[in-house]
Amino acid sequence: MISVQALSKVYGPQKAIDSISFQIGKGEIVGFLGPNGAGKTTTMKIITCFMPPSSGTVEVDGLNIHDHALEIRKKIGYLPEHNPLYLDMYVHEFLHFSGRLYGLAPSFLKGRVPEVVEMTGLGREQHKKIGLLSKGYRQRVGLSQALLHDPDILILDEPTTGLDPNQIVEIRSLIREIGKEKTVIFSTHILPEVEAIANRVVIINRGKIVADESLEMLRAESGQQNILKIEFERAGFNPTPILDLHGGTTVMQDGENQRLFTFTLPDGVDLRPSLYHESQSQNNPISMLLKKEKNLEEIFRGLTN
Repeated sequence: MISVQALSKVYGPQKAIDSISFQIGKGEIVGFLGPNGAGKTTTMKIITCFMPPSSGTVEVDGLNIHDHALEIRKKIGYLPEHNPLYLDMYVHEFLHFSGRLYGLAPSFLKGRVPEVVEMTGLGREQHKKIGLLSKGYRQRVGLSQALLHDPDILILDEPTTGLDPNQIVEIRSLIREIGKEKTVIFSTHILPEVEAIANRVVIINRGKIVADESLEMLRAESGQQNILKIEFERAGFNPTPILDLHGGTTVMQDGENQRLFTFTLPDGVDLRPSLYHESQSQNNPISMLLKKEKNLEEIFRGLTN
């Protein structure tokens, strides 16, 4: 669906993006991550044909951005980082206006505008002027505009900026639903958001791609270990049989709470069945068990620091 090959953008002596390449297939929801100034927005602007590259190319459905910019734009719904809106227009009026700019027929817009208004939760606000809306609702207007022409690809730059927690959950759910039929690329600084939505992560740092994996593979390849905290009903649990059975596993006993142990385990090791069996063997039931997997924030910091 999207193929980025050796893409670069240069501003004087500075390379905003430096010969990056990646491919995104239909139905993928890809989180595009990176520190401020890493090149995320520049890459998105090039893919959406709002900015030419210095070198390299992008193809969307086999169409090259250099020769088929207008055709590509028809396939993409784009919500930029700084959401441009006409503040003196009413929501409903703005969406009909945007639809006409897309070249959509009035008969189509008559049914499509209410549909996207409902999808993005703008029903109660659609007859208000955009300038009177909160930042979160303005973001929804921008998302509605991006969805209006039913694009094959949705590119969202910080789509949940300014939304309250309830709105964030709703927009996440909407993006996941859209991703069942469309390709979605979104950037964000909220790392748990990526874990909640994306099935793949592309991380860019100083203009270069430093990771391009599924979340599962990214965790597996990060070299970080997982933590398992377990508390038994009584002190005196002997962890030696567990350590003998699972090589590479280490354990630390809490100095104050002698019933609490922290196991550090390599990737792919699941101690829980062995711990349950050993607790039964030692007649010391488990009262608490907490597994802490490495999270995206730790991986992100390791790749971008």
